Amino acid sequence: MDYAFSSANHAVVKHTQLQQKLKSHLAAMGFIAPSAIFLGVFVFYPLVKTVYYSMFLTNALGQPVKFIGLSNYGTLLQDKFFMKSLLTTFIFVFMVTLLTTVSALALAMVTSKHLKGTTLFRTFFASTMGVSVSVASVLWLFIFQPTTGVSDMVLNLLHLPPIHWLTDNTWSLFAVILTVVWMNLGFSFLALTGALENVATPLYEVADIEGVTTWHKFYHITLPQISPTLFFVGTVTMINAFQTFGQVDLLTKGGPNNSTNLIVYQIYKDAFVNLNVGKASTESIVLALLIALVTIAQFKLTEKRVMYQ
Repeated sequence: MDYAFSSANHAVVKHTQLQQKLKSHLAAMGFIAPSAIFLGVFVFYPLVKTVYYSMFLTNALGQPVKFIGLSNYGTLLQDKFFMKSLLTTFIFVFMVTLLTTVSALALAMVTSKHLKGTTLFRTFFASTMGVSVSVASVLWLFIFQPTTGVSDMVLNLLHLPPIHWLTDNTWSLFAVILTVVWMNLGFSFLALTGALENVATPLYEVADIEGVTTWHKFYHITLPQISPTLFFVGTVTMINAFQTFGQVDLLTKGGPNNSTNLIVYQIYKDAFVNLNVGKASTESIVLALLIALVTIAQFKLTEKRVMYQ
């Protein structure tokens, strides 16, 4: 009798535990469902569709008409315009990442001194975070204007020849780089400022007692302490640089002579101007793979030098 009662009680307890476990799983799925639906509709479905279109010839309406497998990829690698766009993109990404990180670190180092006017200085450089791409591009468009722009007015005061920022093959890419660096500066500056504020003060005090130079303190104390933030800022800036579109579209339209024709802008032109969805899809997949490969390479090469506390 006691054995039967014990077995029945054990079954009830087990059934209750199963019900609680099921409820917790359902609750977890309820919390995950909105994000899963959002990712499925706006990330995974477009990704699968893009891969699908990259294996077809498409008509002017973007509809697949003939399956050609990986032929689009082979054709793309033989396209001189795409290869030039690829080289331009790598130069652009490298310069944007380098200039943004170095400039943000230099500005953060200056503000970390807590001199008079530091708060205003921080607010001024962090304000770029609140400016949209279109507004920033129009602002720099006025600065680069050949006749009434601020840039040429300054050059004229210095008795220097004017620079055709947006119409010269040599300067146009630098003009877009400068615009993107200015846009990214606010976020990178704030991140590095926060990292510098958290550097252990006793380390500097010991270094001062030992008579260590400013350069050695920066190289052996500051850089290792802020290396995780530097790594994060560099990675995020690099990925954002690969995806730059608005500045190119509003400032140069990829010109002159395709000197600022980045891969993202080439994808836009092939998809919405040339109406070649198959080729644009192939370029999109290649760009995604490039970002993934460069990011992995950056992790492999630079993460070893990052000092996590």
